[in-house]
Amino acid sequence: MTFTANSQLPDLFPQNLEGSPNHTDGCMPTLGSELVYTQEGTGRYVTFYCQHSELLGLNPKQIVNQSHEDKVFVPVDNGAYLERLHRILNTLVPEKFQCWFSCCQKLLEFELVISPMIPPLGTAATTVLVMGRFLQVAGRKSPAEDLAVNVLGDQVRTEPYHKLVNKITRNIRRTLDLDVIWQQTVDSLGKTLGLERCIICPYQPSSSRVQVIAEYHHPERGSMLGREIDVTSEPAFAKALATLEPVVMEMSRYNLSPPDKILVVATCYQDQANGLIAITIKDEFHPLTDAELELAKEFADQLGTAIAHATLYKELEAARQKAEAASRLKSEFLANVSHEIRTPLNGMIGFLKLILEGMADDPQEQHQFICEAHYLSIHLLHIINDILDIAKIEAGKMELACSAVKLNDLFQDVENFVRPQAESRNLSFQMQMLPTSDEIIVHGNYQRLLQVMLNLVNNAIKFTQEGSINVSADLVLKKAKFQNQEFPGMVRVKVADTGIGVSLDQQDKLFQLFSQVDGSRTRQYGGTGLGLVISQKLIEAMGGEVHFYSLGEGLGATVTFTVPLYQQPVLVAADVNTSPP
Repeated sequence: MTFTANSQLPDLFPQNLEGSPNHTDGCMPTLGSELVYTQEGTGRYVTFYCQHSELLGLNPKQIVNQSHEDKVFVPVDNGAYLERLHRILNTLVPEKFQCWFSCCQKLLEFELVISPMIPPLGTAATTVLVMGRFLQVAGRKSPAEDLAVNVLGDQVRTEPYHKLVNKITRNIRRTLDLDVIWQQTVDSLGKTLGLERCIICPYQPSSSRVQVIAEYHHPERGSMLGREIDVTSEPAFAKALATLEPVVMEMSRYNLSPPDKILVVATCYQDQANGLIAITIKDEFHPLTDAELELAKEFADQLGTAIAHATLYKELEAARQKAEAASRLKSEFLANVSHEIRTPLNGMIGFLKLILEGMADDPQEQHQFICEAHYLSIHLLHIINDILDIAKIEAGKMELACSAVKLNDLFQDVENFVRPQAESRNLSFQMQMLPTSDEIIVHGNYQRLLQVMLNLVNNAIKFTQEGSINVSADLVLKKAKFQNQEFPGMVRVKVADTGIGVSLDQQDKLFQLFSQVDGSRTRQYGGTGLGLVISQKLIEAMGGEVHFYSLGEGLGATVTFTVPLYQQPVLVAADVNTSPP
């Protein structure tokens, strides 16, 4: 199918066109057609206007004044033409048809709409108004004239398309909404050119498949919206992307409509394809000229630039929103951290002041105040350490020296630290190791692994009012590789509690820096919210992963982390998990 603008019949026809030979154009240009003339039933031209008179070699005055013997502009089948003209004058019903005219030893084809000019009441119609558009030229005499007429035909045929391209590009420049740009483009092309189908697919170099995201199609044709197309299996799509030139080709698999040819044009920006436009081509239309193909490429370049600008704007807007959200989270985090630091510091100052002012009645009470101050100082130290750790991690200065670590020693130290705290809250605390005949040795940094386990277990105790906390370990005997070193498997440590849990829609916040499920300063549970984030970063630095599981609020939570297995132990039981971590 060629790019062909549809001419539409005006709602009102002028009925006061003078019949003098001097009215060769008059108000004709205002009717918006390429060819406009009035004609009597005898065939005599009363007025004549042609938008491309100079290019076609037409002289309007000569045509109006032409004699019966010397016809300058006359239908090839003049008899059939006059018969149709008389029928229109008698029936007063307009007709639309295609007609060849002879002019200057050339044949010009026009699509015409002939309408009777309604006379006063009581009189018969004697004049018609003819409006037409140029279709093609034939009948050249010489190579020189043939070349000239080819250029002429290209200019006349592509002029409406230039107007269409300008109109579409003006419209898409008014918005930065990609969905609007895509749909406006296919609608403008489809409606203006009377297409059977026009589709647009955004393209990413990283993928070999494109999806139809905007479509215009004839009501009788099925929709392709949302369909995926593999560009590697469609030569037209692949060639258009490779050459960035318009491609006309038969479809091998995805017939867009009954015609078996399509025009595919890749939209691009800075020589990088970012989309594809596919238009059906009907067999009855003439082949596309070089001028039309060049115009299609120009339009695709304009659209590609608009898509690139809209995409950039969308990315900038998303980055702005993300930066604003991060700024809000940091402000909230700083407010929470300042509160967390001030609380133990105020407690320490208060207890020490009581001692200095002699408010302790006896040595036992003084010792109790000192112990409370010491506990608060340790708590404050942990908060500061967390802040320093996350600062190092964000700056990329966290360096870990990994070596062989005995899992039993790690578990024993964790139990010594946290069991008294768990029992003071009347919580059941259990630690389970795999039954093995030798030591389970992992590859990691002992102090950082201890820090991670204490973080996870302390969190479990903090968020559990009643019930139990269970710490266990199992093996994943699947070879793993980290930092060019191969390990026989992974050890998976699990910390499960029966605490408050986390709702499904809030779990994505747990591993976001400076984000907390409850970020208000008056929240029931204290803390900076950095524990899980720091644990995740440390475990990833040692070649493992951290995962969080909870079925919802009030349903408890389970946190797991993996660490490389230094050497495979000899197992007593055969119950070994072989699934990936």
